[in-house]
Amino acid sequence: MFNQPKITIPRSALRTTFDILAIGLFVVAIIYGITQWSSLPDKVPTHYNALGEPDDWGPKWMFFLPSVIGAALWIFCHIIEQKPHLHNYSTLTIENTERLYKNSMLLLNFVKNEILLFFAFNMWTDVQVAHGGDSLLGVYEMPLFLAILFGTIIFFVVRFFKLR
Repeated sequence: MFNQPKITIPRSALRTTFDILAIGLFVVAIIYGITQWSSLPDKVPTHYNALGEPDDWGPKWMFFLPSVIGAALWIFCHIIEQKPHLHNYSTLTIENTERLYKNSMLLLNFVKNEILLFFAFNMWTDVQVAHGGDSLLGVYEMPLFLAILFGTIIFFVVRFFKLR
C-alpha cells in the first residue's frame, strides 16, 4: 500500500483559493465569536438534537472548543492532502498516477474546507442560539452538511474511476 511513487504535484489555483476562502471565513467566525464573548450567557449550547434545537448546554468556554476541533481536523487533513502517495489507490499505474494523485488531493482539499466552513457556520449559529434566537437551518443543518460532504466524496470517487 505504501509503495506508491512519490511525485511532486504543484498546488492548483483551485486548492489554494478554496483554502484561503475557508480559512478566511473561519477566522471571521472566530473574530465574531470573540466580539460576542462578553454578551454570551454563562451557558452556551454544546449539542443539538435532530430538530436542530439545543439539548445540552455547557460553560461559556466550550463555545470555542468546536473551533479548536475544526482547526485540528483541517491541519490533519492538510498534512495528509500533501502526501498523495499515502492515500489508498487501486489500479495505480505509471500513466494514471499523476491524475489520480491530483484527484485525491482535490478530494481532501474539498472535504477539509467543507468541514472548516461547517465549524465556522456552527460558531455563528451557537452565538444566535445562545442569545435566544433560532438556528438558521434548524432541522436541515446536519442533513445539508452530510449531503454536501458525502456528495463531494461520491463525486470524487466516481471521478477516480473515470480517471483510471
